[in-house]
Amino acid sequence: MSIKEQDTLLNRISELEKKYKRLEDLEEIKKLKARYFRFVDEKNWPGFADLFTEDANIYPDGYLFKNSQEMASVINSMVEAVPSVHHGHMPEIEFIDDDNAQGIWAMEDLFTFPANKEGVPEGHNGYGQYRETYRRVNGDWKISSLILTRFRMDPLEHWDLEKDTK
Repeated sequence: MSIKEQDTLLNRISELEKKYKRLEDLEEIKKLKARYFRFVDEKNWPGFADLFTEDANIYPDGYLFKNSQEMASVINSMVEAVPSVHHGHMPEIEFIDDDNAQGIWAMEDLFTFPANKEGVPEGHNGYGQYRETYRRVNGDWKISSLILTRFRMDPLEHWDLEKDTK
C-alpha cells in the first residue's frame, strides 16, 4: 500500500470515527429525553431534576422556572397522584458543535385527574412540541433549555374544558 493510499485510509477511518461518535451522542440525547418522559410518569423528581444543566432555561406551557428543582417541585405538586402518560416522537436533532445540540420533538401526553365532586374523572390528551437545547456536562448530555408549546388539548370524556379553564 502506498503512502497516499495509507493517508486516504487513515483519513477515512478518522471520518468514520467522527460519524460513529456523533451517532453515539445522538442516541445519548434520545435516551436523555426518554428518561425525561419516563421520570415524569414514574414521579421520579430527583432523577427528573438531574436531567437539566444547572443554568437551564425551562419554559413549559408558558411558565418560566428558575431551575429544574423548582420545575420538579411544581410539577410534583400538580401531578403527584395523577396517572400520566408522556410520549416524544420524531426527534429532529442537530449538532451545533461537539458539546452542544438542539432538538425538536413532537409530544403527546395524557392526564387523568381524580374524580370531581360528581365522581367523574377529568383530564386531557395533549399534543404539542418541545424545542430544546442540549449541552454535554462532565461527559453527560443534559437539557440546557426547554420550551413546550401545546398545539391542542382534547378533554377526556366527561371533562368540562370551559369550567376548568376559567
